[in-house]
Amino acid sequence: MTNKLPHIAFLGIGLMGAPMTRNLLNAGFPMTLWNRTASKCEPFASETTIAESPAEAVANADVVITMLENSDVVEQVLVKQGALEALKPGALVIDMSSIQPTVARRHAELAAERGAGYVDAPVSGGTVGAAEARLSIMAGGSEADVDRARPVFEALGKCTRIGPVGSGQLAKLANQAIVGITIGAVSEALLLAAKGGADPAAVREALLGGFAGSRILELHGQRMIDRDFAPGAPARIQLKDMRMILDEARAEGLTLPLAQQTHNEYLSLVANGHSDVDHSGLLLELEHLNGALLGSLGRPRKE
Repeated sequence: MTNKLPHIAFLGIGLMGAPMTRNLLNAGFPMTLWNRTASKCEPFASETTIAESPAEAVANADVVITMLENSDVVEQVLVKQGALEALKPGALVIDMSSIQPTVARRHAELAAERGAGYVDAPVSGGTVGAAEARLSIMAGGSEADVDRARPVFEALGKCTRIGPVGSGQLAKLANQAIVGITIGAVSEALLLAAKGGADPAAVREALLGGFAGSRILELHGQRMIDRDFAPGAPARIQLKDMRMILDEARAEGLTLPLAQQTHNEYLSLVANGHSDVDHSGLLLELEHLNGALLGSLGRPRKE
């Protein structure tokens, strides 16, 4: 056995993929990159090979990582553009995108036909977690395949094996349900307090020490007060995740009223031209609904 690190093909050098690539390079992994917009690969041009197609990127890879926007894009890249067909036997596909569990299971079957392993490994932690190598990685796959992926995951964050293929995506849907619904709750709470004359910054500070404290209140509550809605996770991605949550719920015969209402609010936010604001910008939809802006000193300004 040699200690030589596996060659990684990374497909999708976007908001998340770029910092993840940097951490993998820092850990010493040899890499080939592909991105639909090739210019996003250029910052890594001196340290990696840049491929012109997904199939070319994966041809000699031991590990293939995808970090793409949604199920349709993953399907396009892995299946229609021939990446799965071009895998070498024994390769391991790690899809770190957030996609439907059924799509993950089908891609695992297609990989198996090529003699390749497959792990669905969506992440939580956003661009900050990606940059700091502190992603929470939710892995679905056989114990053997997840163990093979662990040296890669260790360069990116902390991995928890959830169960068989598709389980990682189910955990991500659970994460996104909590995130989306909690952003809605924090928006409503701060606007309620401010409208009544309280300073929302002081309200946030007080609540952080109590039972309502959360990472959403800490980070996104501050974003709302600062009106800093530059995207870490864009609203259109949160909307896509809420839609997947409802699709999975329907498939399982479940009714999820809070997820449905939160989905509808994100749908309105995006329809009103805010698809690329951060998902904490759900506050903007609530302000639009009420005709009031969250002020920093407890005096919401009228639109």
